[in-house]
Amino acid sequence: MALHAPVLVLKDSLKRESGTKVHHANIQAAKSMIELSRTQDEEVGDGTTSVIVLAGEMLHVAQAFIDKNYHPTVICRAYTKALDDALAVLDVDDRVAMLGLVKSSIGTKFTGQFGDLIADLAIDATTTAGVDLGQGIREVDIKKYIKVEKVPGGQLEDSKVLKGVMINKDVVAPGKMRRKIVNPRIILLDCPLEYKKGENQTNAELMKEEDWQVMLQMEEEYIENLCAQILKFKPDLVITEKGLSDLAIHYLGKAGVSAIRRLRKTDNRRIAKACGAVIVNRPEELQESDVGTGAGLFEVKKFGDEFFAFIVDCKDPKACTVLLRGASKDVLNEVERNLQDAMSVARNILKNPKLLPGGGATVLTVSATLKQKSSSVEGVEKWPYEAAALAFEAIPRTLLQNCGLNHANGENAWVGIDGSSGDIVDMKERKIWDSYSVKAQTFKTAIEAACMLLRIDDIVSGIKKKQAPGASSAPKQPQIEQEGDADNEQMIPE
Repeated sequence: MALHAPVLVLKDSLKRESGTKVHHANIQAAKSMIELSRTQDEEVGDGTTSVIVLAGEMLHVAQAFIDKNYHPTVICRAYTKALDDALAVLDVDDRVAMLGLVKSSIGTKFTGQFGDLIADLAIDATTTAGVDLGQGIREVDIKKYIKVEKVPGGQLEDSKVLKGVMINKDVVAPGKMRRKIVNPRIILLDCPLEYKKGENQTNAELMKEEDWQVMLQMEEEYIENLCAQILKFKPDLVITEKGLSDLAIHYLGKAGVSAIRRLRKTDNRRIAKACGAVIVNRPEELQESDVGTGAGLFEVKKFGDEFFAFIVDCKDPKACTVLLRGASKDVLNEVERNLQDAMSVARNILKNPKLLPGGGATVLTVSATLKQKSSSVEGVEKWPYEAAALAFEAIPRTLLQNCGLNHANGENAWVGIDGSSGDIVDMKERKIWDSYSVKAQTFKTAIEAACMLLRIDDIVSGIKKKQAPGASSAPKQPQIEQEGDADNEQMIPE
């Protein structure tokens, strides 16, 4: 939030219910601000800090109007108008190489030193998993269909996007079953290939000794039957999410079929998307169309002391795995986080292929345009509108402070701040870009949240008022119940 606005810190040991209405309001306001960041992350995956900075600044400039007894509705109306105009300014169509944009998202992060590697991985992965929804819109589900597998060892440069899926499993009977199959026919199941046990404990009383044999025979026949239904379709690879009994392994192994058991549901879905198979719930219902034939190669490889199964070289995979290699787990985790950011940016561009200059350039342009427009706004809304225009400057101001500088002007729409050197340069030359959808989402979330909080009484005025000159010198503090050795926590004065 704004630099001079007070921040309330709560101790864990304090009782939440205690304190005054104002105390409550502050906590609720803080909670909803944190919620903004989370929403932004889920929606577009970038710009989480900008949202908080902008919303905080919007509230801060509103404080002056509330003190002058402006009604919150008036301020909110001005803010909404400013939001519409800001989004209109943003609508610049300028398609530039995607790589530049993804690179600028990770330029200042740890993996910036590896140049195009992470950006390339992100673009490959998202273009593979993209689904056309028609009308030029592409949807990419990063969580569901792009799996990042981190394998310690090797070099970061060995990381790659597989044209298919990799899973941390080996075939069930390594000695008997094939570990490399070219153009495999794959069947995916969601049911156990073992004899069904009773739901609760079942007692069977057998009168004759032969009956025991009959019972075992029935179990065997049941499993043989299941396997026969599967083998009818001549698969090379059977994968199930549930268990496989020894007997089923024997029948499948005898027919030269490789099998993998107890696979995660999410992995199973990814394999289905990659090789074009359909997950089947009952072997009786198998059809030829359910068999996946899109994969070019099934192979089991060993990394370190673990086995990984690869289903790769798929014809038109709609899911993929990003294989990350690196020196240690910490390095891999950091690279993965950067990759997630880069993939979010790549996804936003696929979804909405519009670019804007980064480094605060866009926000300054928006701010300057709104200032010009404020003169044409009539009535009492003019002042809050102008204040909203100024509030947009909080983002470049924060960027400058982070670089240790203190000047900027919004004359040229392409001039912004280079985050690594702090220089004020042309964003086009440095290839520092922002995605349209991130910026638009940031503005919407921040202004709508500020309006919501303004409409609630006692939040912006939740800052303790200064003492009137004639009043007693010891102001009454909100009472807070103690628990254990909690310090005397009180509201922070302005």
